[in-house]
Amino acid sequence: MPMTEEFEFELVFALPDGKHDAFALSDAVFEAGFEDALVGTGVAGLLGVELEAEGDDAESVILDAARVLIKALPAGTTLREVRPDLVSLADVAEKLEVKRQALQQRKMPLPVSGGLYRIDEMVAVLMEASKPDQGRRRPRFNMIAASKWFRAGRAARRVNAQLTMQELDPATIERKPRKKREELAHIQP
Repeated sequence: MPMTEEFEFELVFALPDGKHDAFALSDAVFEAGFEDALVGTGVAGLLGVELEAEGDDAESVILDAARVLIKALPAGTTLREVRPDLVSLADVAEKLEVKRQALQQRKMPLPVSGGLYRIDEMVAVLMEASKPDQGRRRPRFNMIAASKWFRAGRAARRVNAQLTMQELDPATIERKPRKKREELAHIQP
């Protein structure tokens, strides 16, 4: 039987057109059972919900949380993105409780775009870097502090890929039937 683990991730929702009260959105998140969530409304039309949740696997935990929230948020809300997926050195440094320069001094994976890195590639490099070289001190990365976030990364990438490939309905967080996906594939440019 799988052991439950904790995961830390952020769900980014696109809100329907119109004005939305930030307090009402926060209340909806809290009333959906996510009292400890951090709710961000700083970008018009988007809502970020950062939370920690536990379960058997990260992808199920992420999808379950997104389903609960999508029902609590205004009609027409869609899931836009799950984080961490692409991360900056500043994001990683903050989670590891080090300065960004501590990461810049090490061999890092190649960036994907604009200084962003795939989280699973970053985790692999950091795991290797956390082993001390012969005659050198172990890096002072706080891997434990970042572990919940790192564990959610690969699943966040998978969910984002499913959203991009239209395998996952962003309005219901349900998998689209295979036949429907194939029809959509022929329509898309």
